Amino acid sequence: MVEPIIAVEQLDKTYRVPERPPGLAGAAASLWHRTYREVLAVQGVSFAIAPGEVVGFIGPNGAGKTTTLKMLSGLLQPSGGTARVAGSVPWEREPEYLRQIAMVMGNKSQLLWDIPPLDTFHVLGEIYSVPPAELRVTLDELIELLGIGGLLATPVRNLSLGERMKCELIASLLYRPQVLFLDEPTLGLDVSSQRRLRAFIAQYNRRTGATIILTSHYMADVVELCPRVLLIQEGKLLYDGALAKLSARLAPFKLLRLTLAENGHRNGALEDVLGAGADILEQENSNVTLRIPRERTAAVTAGLLNALPVVDLAIEDPPIEAVIDQIYKGGAL
Repeated sequence: MVEPIIAVEQLDKTYRVPERPPGLAGAAASLWHRTYREVLAVQGVSFAIAPGEVVGFIGPNGAGKTTTLKMLSGLLQPSGGTARVAGSVPWEREPEYLRQIAMVMGNKSQLLWDIPPLDTFHVLGEIYSVPPAELRVTLDELIELLGIGGLLATPVRNLSLGERMKCELIASLLYRPQVLFLDEPTLGLDVSSQRRLRAFIAQYNRRTGATIILTSHYMADVVELCPRVLLIQEGKLLYDGALAKLSARLAPFKLLRLTLAENGHRNGALEDVLGAGADILEQENSNVTLRIPRERTAAVTAGLLNALPVVDLAIEDPPIEAVIDQIYKGGAL
């Protein structure tokens, strides 16, 4: 059995948040006596990740995703529980551990704003004691993979958001970390930039075997990169498994889109074939969208083809965004 590179047991994080009554009187009173409330950001989270896995960490805003990643990267001390990443306790922040991990946050920058990215790369190479020859090889490889050779001499402040995020990734990978925490790496990027960054992350994982935990509100990131997902809500881990199985559990139906020959079907024929449990979601002229229980998909499809003049037919899973949104709005697993 493969030893997990990330092992988390009953991880908790509670914030103590000060509260102040409104108005001048409340402000004055808070000078002498402060009141606090406790916010449970992460509650009893446990999971294990094998070396080389790419795992999606999903949940609504405020669910505890970033807090968990900050504890695993050593930026926060937990209130309870244990974790080991690459053989170390993250919040002890041993230098050897910090050389094995990297964290990229879509809303934070580690690049120096007024100098070109290449200068920052060399500074980081010195900080992480990367040998000059190894740094050159790694830089050449990453620059080629991301196609940013023409940007290296441009001050960071003059780069677009997509260009800057590519440089942020390079800055985090210069010392070839074993574990990569990506917190909203495609935040604010256009569709084309998102696609190129996803392709790079997948290729980097294949070439290096790095373990990656990815958080994103763009489900395309998760669908394309992460065979497995961790779903967290209100600080609690609700699901750990394949994304496809989560979709099948929460949406036990298929969407069937039909195009019928014009004037080729009689009223009621469609309802006769469908039977119980199948619904017509949308019907416009000769185009029809149906919702069918998964277990009846084959039978209903065969009946439609036999009974109606079908010109085109497509069977689809419901959009994963709709499935996840169902959970975020309080749907049970």
